[in-house]
This record gives sequence, structure tokens and C-alpha cells, in this order.
Amino acid sequence: MTNACYVGIDLGSTTTKSVVLDDCGAILGRGITNSRSNYDVACEIARNEALIDAQMSRLRNAFGGHPVLGEHAKVLGPALERSFRWRQHVRQLESLSRFCFEFAGDSDDLQNVLVEIVDEMRNEADSLYSGLAGTHRQSEFFRDIAGAQFQRLAEQRASARTLPYDTIVGVFDRAIIKVENEEDDLTFEGNAQAALARSLARYAKTTEEVRDAAQQVMQALLDQPPEVRCSVGTGYGRARLPFPKSQIRSEILCHGLGAHAMFPNTRTVLDIGGQDTKAIQVDGDGIVTSFQMNDRCAAGCGRYLGYIADEMNLGVHELGPLAQTSKRHVRISSTCTVFAGAELRERLSLGEKREDILAGLHRAIILRAMSILARSGGVEEEFTFTGGVAHNEAAVASLRDLIQENYGERTLNISPDSIYMGALGAALFAKREADQVLAGDETAAPEAEATA
Repeated sequence: MTNACYVGIDLGSTTTKSVVLDDCGAILGRGITNSRSNYDVACEIARNEALIDAQMSRLRNAFGGHPVLGEHAKVLGPALERSFRWRQHVRQLESLSRFCFEFAGDSDDLQNVLVEIVDEMRNEADSLYSGLAGTHRQSEFFRDIAGAQFQRLAEQRASARTLPYDTIVGVFDRAIIKVENEEDDLTFEGNAQAALARSLARYAKTTEEVRDAAQQVMQALLDQPPEVRCSVGTGYGRARLPFPKSQIRSEILCHGLGAHAMFPNTRTVLDIGGQDTKAIQVDGDGIVTSFQMNDRCAAGCGRYLGYIADEMNLGVHELGPLAQTSKRHVRISSTCTVFAGAELRERLSLGEKREDILAGLHRAIILRAMSILARSGGVEEEFTFTGGVAHNEAAVASLRDLIQENYGERTLNISPDSIYMGALGAALFAKREADQVLAGDETAAPEAEATA
């Protein structure tokens, strides 16, 4: 099997996604990270995460097809991946510890509290990433996992001491920014062998034969790393990507092509991302025929939901489930992020229930999207919803209802990979460009750039 691959990167306003395709155009790996002030770092982390996922995919396949390892692959493969994630987590935890103590200053009380918190976080790492039976986590981001742990442990210690909770958590808030922008070695090459050793040590059926076979397979994989033949970038922050202009495509083109590749009968695409909403019409080849976008205001987008979550002291992932418990939706007059907090507080002061307000907010967001869809040409028979908001069940429910009300029965496609749709389109463009070069058409003009 060839180790050639093609990388697409979607640098969004809240998350950066990457997809790696193999030489046949199939998805080999996916990676995601928080977008940050240093876009170069965000791009590199997402790319590395996708390449790690690709290597893990290759490793599982190699284990499964090996005469010695085949019967062990279903346990050993996932165990290896969890051990790998444990190593990444512990390395970042060490960085967090170092920066926390740097920002704590000379306060002995604060230093002692931080020692206790970090020690307990180290102890909890094993339960988060057990060698053979992992624990379900709400997020893949170190910031979210470590932040939830740190806040819980800080609250326990603040209540038992005179040290304010805000003082303790303030250290974390400063330190995590440093951690996210530190170029630590979290790569497959730098951690895979140690992760394999940890997994084999914890696996009850490890024999000398199994150990030798697993190490040989791993070494063969490390000796033939993925060969990235071409990379293409897209997204809200694409102008900041460290790529030449010829390797940049618009979000419109990439979401249209990605949706078409995943659902070939798609003719209408709605993408609600962190900062903007896009309604796209494509033809039978995935070529964009028309599109509409909101303005650069984040009204009615993922960033707006983030503001609402902060106002309600909830995680963004909690908004949809809570809204789904509503018996009635409150009519919301604006989805402007500037006035979001004020209107929310006013509604709460009038005695409205949180779940009813959230149901109204989700409907208002989708009503705004429906207006953009109408301007783009409406909703055709098969319709694909992409972007991070596609994972919000309340938004999806409102979209289904409003599509039914305005256009009748339509096929609505939503994939677990919806958030990667733009990166998938970018990776497909990368493969096309590489194929053109291999075919000898090095002067082939890049696909027309949609104006955004």
C-alpha cells in the first residue's frame, strides 16, 4: 500500500480542522484543535492530529491483517490509541504545571494549592485514558478536559481555605494560553513506541511473540511515514494559513465539494460555522452554482451560541439538550451577539424558563439561516447541513421543522463528520492538484475562487 496522502486544513474562527486522504481519496485521518491567536500553531496541531489519526488507522489495519496479531487487534489497537492520548495528555499537563507555577509568583499558599491540584490531575489521567478501557469524555481538547478538572479541584480547595477561587483559576487561565501555543512534541513519531510499550505491559495476553510482532509492525510503520504530496487550506482564517496562494480555496468551494463527496446527490448545502453562515447550491459534480452568506457579524452562528453558553454558565454542548426539554419557545427579537446577554437577562428576569429561552434562540438562528437559504435559491430535494452547529440537536430539530414548513419533504443529510466538511473539500482539491501534476498538467489552472 502506498503511503502517499493529501491534506486539507480548515482554519475556522473557533476550531481548526484537518482531513488526510489516502491515494484512493478515502478519509484516512481527521484532526481538530481550538483555533488560537497563533494560527500557525493551530494549523500545525490540527495537521499533526490528522496525521496521527491516519497512522493509527494504518496501524489498526496492519494489526488486523497480521497472522500473530489478528486475534488481538480489537483490544490492542484501541488500547494503543488510548495510551498514546494518555502520553499527549501527560506531556501537556507537565507544561501546564510549569506555567502555573511560573504565574503563581511567591505566594506559598497558592504554590501549595497548585501542587495539590496538579498532583490530583496526574492521578486522574489514568482513569481518563485507561490502558484497556477508556472513559467517555465530552471533549477531545486538552483545554476543556484540564479546565473542567482544574476548576472542580480549585473549588474544593478554595472552600477549605481563605484563598479565593478566582485567584486560583486565574493562574490556569493564563497558563493554558502558554500551553496551547507551546510547540511540544505530541507527534506520532515522538510517542508511538512508548505508547505501544505501555499498552503491551497492560494487556493480559501479551506474550513474547505478540510483543515482537507488535514492535515490528510499529517500526515498519515508523520507517514509512505518510508522504504528504499536496496540502490545501480553507476557512474563515485562510488568509493567515502558511500556504502559498495557489494552495488556498474558499470555504464555499470546499464545503460544496466536501458535501458532494460525502452525499453525491446533495444539491443544497447549509454551513453554520463559528463566525458565518453559508448557503450553497451545487450541481451533480459538486461545482458551486450559487451561494449566499451572512455579513461578517457573528449573529446566528456558533460564536453567538458560545456567548449564550457563557451567560448561562453552561458548556456549548449542553445548550442543545437543554433546549430540547422545552415545552414552548420564547420569541427572540435579535440574534445579535452584542445584545445577546442583555436580552437573555431580561427574559430570565421576566420569569421565562432557561430551556424555553434556548428553544427560542435556536429557532431564531435557524430562521436567519432560512433567509440566507432562500436568497441562494431555496432548498433542493437533497440537503446537507455542515459545520459545528450541525451537531446541536436543537438546531437540527428547528431546521427540520422549518424546512418542512417552507419546502415540504426533503432529505436532510447530517454526518458525524459534518464539522470536517470544509477540510474534506480542501483535501479533495489537494488530491486533484497532485493528480494533475502527476498527469503532466503542471500548468493546469486552479479551480475558480468563489468570492466571499
